[in-house]
Order: sequence, then structure tokens, then C-alpha cells
Amino acid sequence: VQLQASGGGLVQAGGSLGLSCAGPRRTFNRYDMGWFRQTPGKEREFVAGVSGNGRTIYSADFMKGRFTISRDNTMANCTVYLQMNNLKPEDTAVYYCAADTQQLNDYRGVDYWGKGTQVTVSS
Repeated sequence: VQLQASGGGLVQAGGSLGLSCAGPRRTFNRYDMGWFRQTPGKEREFVAGVSGNGRTIYSADFMKGRFTISRDNTMANCTVYLQMNNLKPEDTAVYYCAADTQQLNDYRGVDYWGKGTQVTVSS
């Protein structure tokens, strides 16, 4: 079972990018899904998560007011989205989709990872 992530790219500071990540609904329907990010030499950092039913959203302080996480369970896949607005150079990182039966607050022990996608914000 895999999580398929897409999106990312290069954008100027102040711009916007969107990420998406999908996995089979039969597997991930009850999993929290969300995003982490990582820069070279640093630990993977939690960005945002959403519960299986989409009712609970939790996020890191740095993303509030700029990033929005959402989830769609209506199709054959569960898809989680991360809309990133007003991007800053310090948001440059590899972003990883994740899924777990527990809240996604710590990268250690996460059940499923998607392939990372690069987000680069130029100044």
C-alpha cells in the first residue's frame, strides 16, 4: 500500500503551491493523514494533520494563517491536500505525506510515508 504525493515545485516568496496525497480509501479511511517536511541536516518536522473523518485538524504554529489542510474521502482514494499561501524561503523543504492510526505529531513511528516532494521558495 502506498501514498502517492504530487505537487510542489519552485515559487517566489509570497507565492502559492498546492500538494496532494492519495491512498486507497479501504486502507486509509480511518487513518489520520497529513504532512511533514524536512531540510538537510534537520529532523522531519510536523506540518499539519487531519483525522480520518476530517473533523479534527491540527497543525504546527508556523503554518497557521498561511497553509490549509483538507481531506476528501468521497472517492476510491482518501486524498489529503495542503494549500500553501504566502510562502517564505524558510518553507523550502522536502514535504512528505504521512498516515497513521494515531495523531501525526511525531515522525517517529509513522505507519505510512509517501515519497517526498520538493518545495523551493526563492527570495
